[in-house]
Amino acid sequence: MSKTSNLVSALVIACTVALAVPAAAVAVTGPTAVQGPKKHKAKIEAKADKSRVKVGEETKIKGSFADLGGQESLTGGEPVIVQQLQAGVWVNLSTGTCRPNGNFVLSLSFSVRASVSLRVFHPETDLYVSAVSGVFGVVVV
Repeated sequence: MSKTSNLVSALVIACTVALAVPAAAVAVTGPTAVQGPKKHKAKIEAKADKSRVKVGEETKIKGSFADLGGQESLTGGEPVIVQQLQAGVWVNLSTGTCRPNGNFVLSLSFSVRASVSLRVFHPETDLYVSAVSGVFGVVVV
């Protein structure tokens, strides 16, 4: 019986080693993480061309998109969105694009009299983290 128990012990050890080797190989190499290029920070500045407009009158939102990551010549347009604060929630009013280190102009008009709080938002993209301008106001009379 000692030959049988030795054979069983050897079989158990062989199975344990066979199962442990692939697990050890995975633990040594670890999971492979694919990382893209590091996203740049951006700065958005914006203001209304007119701070007081009549109902239906068009006003322009002028601003700039600055790349804070040191890239000077990136091509393509980055999204910029004019948002209005309504009941504590930022609501999209108008969208456009802007080249990094460039300027943008978006046109808006309002159909009701009000004092509105606006900002320009840049959502996160493949190249940039999200950014937002300061809040500015427009009075619609």
